[in-house]
Amino acid sequence: MKFTAEQIAGILEGEVIGNPNAEVYKLSKIEEGTEGSLTFLANPKYQNYIYTTQATITIVNTSFIPEGKLSTTLIKVEDAYLSFSKLLEFYDQSKKQGKSGIEQPSYLSETVKYGEGLYLGSFSYIGDNTILGTNVKIYPNSFIGENAIIGNDVTIFAGAKIYSESEIGNNCTIHSGAIIGADGFGFAPNTDGTFSKIPQIGNVIIEDDVEIGANTTIDRATMGSTIIRKGVKLDNQIQIAHNVEIDENTVIAAQTGIAGSTKIGKNCMIGGQVGIAGHLTIGNNVRIQAQSGVGKNIKDGEILQGSPTFGYNDFFKSYVHFKSLPKIVAEIEDLKKQVLNQKNENNG
Repeated sequence: MKFTAEQIAGILEGEVIGNPNAEVYKLSKIEEGTEGSLTFLANPKYQNYIYTTQATITIVNTSFIPEGKLSTTLIKVEDAYLSFSKLLEFYDQSKKQGKSGIEQPSYLSETVKYGEGLYLGSFSYIGDNTILGTNVKIYPNSFIGENAIIGNDVTIFAGAKIYSESEIGNNCTIHSGAIIGADGFGFAPNTDGTFSKIPQIGNVIIEDDVEIGANTTIDRATMGSTIIRKGVKLDNQIQIAHNVEIDENTVIAAQTGIAGSTKIGKNCMIGGQVGIAGHLTIGNNVRIQAQSGVGKNIKDGEILQGSPTFGYNDFFKSYVHFKSLPKIVAEIEDLKKQVLNQKNENNG
């Protein structure tokens, strides 16, 4: 599928500088641009490539002023990175729109209700009384248990597993290997040292516009619901335990683990490999740096790092001394010797 600079500018509400009829049919990095490709320039580090790129069209910020000759047609927008992301989404959606129909072999219960535009990939299973909205795309080898509710325009990639009673909102994406609604980690110790399983009878609720990365797991609640609010973005290989609640537009990077019943606020940013203990409350607009360990409640707007975590600025002030500890210890030992020698001289 080909697009002209004029058409792309119309989608992005941008301004064409150059040939409005220039056509592209593929995407590329700016340093790897070839004839017929569309690229973008957002990071000043890559600005030198705009004078050598062979890309037919380049999206740039409105503030960009060329300092040399260009062979590429420009489309000026407010935010080049965001605009290119929108085009990638448009391109991705246009590919998915072609998917429809029920492939065989697959199992679709007679009691399932589904809307128009369903795609069900081969070797998939949809259980009793499940409801699927319009334009739902379920790729091969996926499982959806009974009584699940899936909203409109949801994409479930190959091998994802959605257990019974789970609820997923509109415009959600669930990547391969993700497991939604497995039992929470609940066991009661017995006097003989064994453990008895506590039945997990709750569910998982995922609201609109949520993306869940590959191999991420979200456990069902012991009672009630584990809740992922609107606009949350979860990276790959994240563990969300039973009864956790994550509020709107929070983003969490890979390999983070959140223990049971913790509540995380809105617009938080949590780095990779963060560990968060159970039964905590984390406020809104919190930033937690990668590999931090959180063991206490966090107020709104805090920026934290370390294990256990403490203030981001305090951490870096302390780090100056952490890396100099051998030198500091040697200086302290030297001072101790000087003081001891002075005492000996005074006593002598």
